[in-house]
Amino acid sequence: MKRVFCLSAIIPVCLASTMALASEQEIDRTVLPIKSPEFKGNISETFENSTQDYPQPVTPPDGAPNVVVVLIDDFGFGHPGTFGGPVPTPNLDRLAEEGLRYNTFHTTAICSPTRSALLTGRNHHQVGFGTITELSTGYPGYHSIWSSETASIAEILKDNGYNTAAFGKWHNTPDWETSPIGPFDHWPTGLGFEYFYGFQGGETSQWEPQLFRNTTPVEPEKTPDEGYHLTEDLADDAIAWINQQQSIAPDKPFFVYFAPGATHAPLHAPQEWIDRFDGQFDQGWDKVREETLERQKGLGVVPQNTRLTPRPKEIEAWDSLSDDAKTLYAKHQEAFAGFAAHTDHHIGRMLDAVRALPDGDNTLVIYIAGDNGPSAEGSPTGTLNNIMTQNGVPDTVEGQLPKIDEIGGPLHENHFPVGWAWAGSSPFQWMKRVPSHFGGTRNGMVISWPAQIKDTGSIRTQFHHVIDVVPTILEAAHLPEPKTVNGVDQVPIAGTSMLYTFEDADSPSHRTTQYFETGGHRAIYHDGWVAASFHGVPWELSGSTGFGNSTWELYNIEEDFSEAVDLAKEYPEKLDELKDIFDAEAKKYSVYPLDDRFVERGQNPERPSVTRGKTHFEYTPGAKRIPEGSAPPAYARSHTITVNLESPEQNANGVLVANGGLSAGYTLYVMDGKPVYEVNFFGKERYRVRSDKTLPEGKVTLTMNYTQQGKAPMGGTAKLLVNGQEVATGKIEKVPPVRYSATETLDIGMDLGSSVSLAYHGKGPFPFNGKIEKVVIDLE
Repeated sequence: MKRVFCLSAIIPVCLASTMALASEQEIDRTVLPIKSPEFKGNISETFENSTQDYPQPVTPPDGAPNVVVVLIDDFGFGHPGTFGGPVPTPNLDRLAEEGLRYNTFHTTAICSPTRSALLTGRNHHQVGFGTITELSTGYPGYHSIWSSETASIAEILKDNGYNTAAFGKWHNTPDWETSPIGPFDHWPTGLGFEYFYGFQGGETSQWEPQLFRNTTPVEPEKTPDEGYHLTEDLADDAIAWINQQQSIAPDKPFFVYFAPGATHAPLHAPQEWIDRFDGQFDQGWDKVREETLERQKGLGVVPQNTRLTPRPKEIEAWDSLSDDAKTLYAKHQEAFAGFAAHTDHHIGRMLDAVRALPDGDNTLVIYIAGDNGPSAEGSPTGTLNNIMTQNGVPDTVEGQLPKIDEIGGPLHENHFPVGWAWAGSSPFQWMKRVPSHFGGTRNGMVISWPAQIKDTGSIRTQFHHVIDVVPTILEAAHLPEPKTVNGVDQVPIAGTSMLYTFEDADSPSHRTTQYFETGGHRAIYHDGWVAASFHGVPWELSGSTGFGNSTWELYNIEEDFSEAVDLAKEYPEKLDELKDIFDAEAKKYSVYPLDDRFVERGQNPERPSVTRGKTHFEYTPGAKRIPEGSAPPAYARSHTITVNLESPEQNANGVLVANGGLSAGYTLYVMDGKPVYEVNFFGKERYRVRSDKTLPEGKVTLTMNYTQQGKAPMGGTAKLLVNGQEVATGKIEKVPPVRYSATETLDIGMDLGSSVSLAYHGKGPFPFNGKIEKVVIDLE
């Protein structure tokens, strides 16, 4: 199908495609890249008697649609207004009105696994993503090394003539491969995306993110004070890419994967968006769940007989909280709601740009409202620092209250308490990291394709899973599943197309069986029944409870939409049948060995690493954006930092070396000529060792000796020496045990991203104005 149009805002010349369409009968699309055609021209001794046969670019089948996949982060079934939640999502509403809402769609209950399944059509363990890359272990289902046998949908579409781009969060590169030197095989651009603008890792600040354009580190062009916000930036970049692509090649369809990282913590939003929800959650999480279920029934997104599952005993009743706790917790939820509404607004701008294209109706949009259920990583009290709670350091109501008006702004890595995560999963049990129950895996989805979907505004109830997205796209584009990609035989796609649901609301589901597992939580769906084994509250991140006494529950979800009635004792034979099916699926898809550890898996000594076994590191000036997984692991251990520098004649200032950021980290810097070593303990405490003497002019050797005393978070003592002479000493009372941040980095001569120290906050990256010859870090 020829598509000719002009976008005068980008290129004021209308372009018409002159590409010759290859005969479909001559193309074998099961082997990618598609083989070049044989030469069918004529070659004589001279051009006068010769006939050309130019190899033409590969084109997709006639009528192949543009494809846009939107994936929101940590968004529960009971969050968006489109599915009855308390957060208005008018742009998702609009998409649903022109398409279909799916109320029985499932993810894996955690981010990297869901994304790998979404983009390959295989179960997450098949791709090596049984967990997030930071917790990888050396087993086929868990090593987090994306297999070449499981090519992404981007690779398939690219080789079939599509342009491809990814925007936002990419949490599917091994942690040890995320530095600016790669390797880049497992980056988006190595897995089929021709363009990438976004961030590595599980989360980043919305105000001061660590971004890459393709594989090159880039810094935001504005500061938070100038109005920067990541979601808006990503939407702007996606719109620009789409407009440019369609201006240059209007006949060529595109595939856009838009995964902004919202609404994952930190829950950052412009203040005016947070203010829109002032007072709207004062009734508390128990009441919000009840209100949400009533709206869900009114919209028809749940059956009228759906029961509200009870609050777990581990979560406090709202009415039992102190007034201070209620005030604080309501504010946390207001920040989240503002963040979610802000996200919907900017995704709406991007979708408006898509629909404004001359053939915008021939665009298949698949919008998944959550890569898992709501997150409990904020702990029972909520927190001003999500990284702190993930390090096992609790927050308190008393510690947060003085900063309540700053929640959602650039000074904190805030996250709501687990009660709000539970509320956001209404009417289901549990939340993110709990794939045993639908609170972790049931996410609302909307599919819109105006050129093909006619039963608009309707609801679909067939049981489907995120692995079903790839085969849906392939069928829509009239493309076969490839057998071989880049010379590698492919693992068969495990998903099944959802295209049959577009025309037939009452068709039986084509997916009859699906397993679920992460972190030891397990479930199996089969023919309307679910067997589920819960394995511990998701906000307790250390230790193992073992698998010797696993308890299984049984639900008939054809009659019990929310999994409210456990039938295990009534139907023990059915439960045994399902447990056997789970075991068979687990063996088939590399689920074993089960592992319920979290923090302990983050410190796996067998994981590949550029730092493993090393204690001596040397860095030259300008080394920057080195992620924690590739930086010296100085956490809670004695170490020395030595900087050979040349101090300016006067007013020496700037960062010499810094690792981390606002969330936590350390920095060695010079302020008004005086050297300072500072440890940021999750923003709660900042310990500074500062010299009273200015650095001498000229060549200087500045040394920081740190001696660890006790087990983290207990700290130790730091000493500063200038040319071998001690100039300062002091106590570092507490140090971060495991991790400073998700995406902040080690930088030499500057502090990129958010500032470790408030002393130079607002002056970032506060580059050193002298000359650094070398920085050496030695670990004991």
